[in-house]
Amino acid sequence: MMADTQINLRKFVAPEFIFGIDARCLAGRYAQNFGASKVLIVSDPGVIAAGWTKEMTEGLESAKIPFHVFSAVTPNPKAEEVMRGAEEYEKEGCDAIVAVGGGSPMDCAKGIGIVSTNKKHILEFEGVDQVSEPGPPLICVPTTAGSSADVSQFAIITDMQRRVKITIISKTLVPDVSLVDPLTLTTVSRDLAAYTGMDALTHALEAFVSNAASPITDLFALEGIRLMASSLVPSLEHPEDRELRTRTMLASLYAGLAFSNASLGLVHAMAHSLGGYSDIAHGQSNAILVSHVVGFNFEMAEEKYQAIGELLGVEEMSGLRSEEKKEALLAALGRVKKAINLDVNLRALGVKQEEIPRLAENAMSDPCIATNPRRPTKDEIERLYEQALL
Repeated sequence: MMADTQINLRKFVAPEFIFGIDARCLAGRYAQNFGASKVLIVSDPGVIAAGWTKEMTEGLESAKIPFHVFSAVTPNPKAEEVMRGAEEYEKEGCDAIVAVGGGSPMDCAKGIGIVSTNKKHILEFEGVDQVSEPGPPLICVPTTAGSSADVSQFAIITDMQRRVKITIISKTLVPDVSLVDPLTLTTVSRDLAAYTGMDALTHALEAFVSNAASPITDLFALEGIRLMASSLVPSLEHPEDRELRTRTMLASLYAGLAFSNASLGLVHAMAHSLGGYSDIAHGQSNAILVSHVVGFNFEMAEEKYQAIGELLGVEEMSGLRSEEKKEALLAALGRVKKAINLDVNLRALGVKQEEIPRLAENAMSDPCIATNPRRPTKDEIERLYEQALL
């Protein structure tokens, strides 16, 4: 008999994407294909300094398409930044967007797009399927191997008034085309490569055990885990190695296709709460929380966690008792985190015990929690945060 996950109805959405060296150079051509008369380029200061934004402007100049650059984007992009970008989009008379950068510029660009077409504040789109009109044509050029915003139907925006990250999920947020070029990873700092790599690994892991997973998302999730597990550490040690960078970028792409369609889980719900409240780097939050959440979830998805453990290098898990399998998997995750210098705790990042109830409350309302394999209570989430303090 087929498992329920194989016979239940599942939807799979993905953008057109071009993968490989020099894919980034096609931005101007795609803007022409979309009939753009003026393009808003959304980027950030770091990406500009690395030279990738200039390549986008040169490509648009070659295509004889006017453009305006909006770069007032910070990590964990803020609602105010989205609204400012939407104002500039309207003021400049743009009709298409090119996002070049990591998850922050891409999420900000998605927000700018839907604000411009729906004429609403970005915070009004919080939740699932709350976007009535799709945004203008969106071309993404990712420069990190982690966020996968270039292929997902997610956008994460920080509400500074409430100190929370809101999650917007809608197929209207899937970009029109993603130009995935591993060469862009050669300018990423070691810390950022570690953070984003851990984010991609967590994407794949959570998508695989999600209660909305399917045989199709499992395929991408497992290959994403395999590639990132075998390539992340070497790519940090040999940052100029194009083959290793290609493998991590491909892992990020696969993980994105998996989680965009299977959604995520408790790690991301808790990480979003942390990032909104304390502005901690998202990948760092994931690294701290993932082991605690895996331990909490393990009994509800033991077979899938066993498969993950084997991909992380644990041998002969099938011969172990359940508790031994869990400990072996947690040890493997610990080795990965230690190898990339992300084996820290929340207290070291300034999180305090008295902040935990609010963090747990915010995590409880995050849409990602709906697809976690085990439904947690607020008290259980508080205990997981407390474990992560130590």
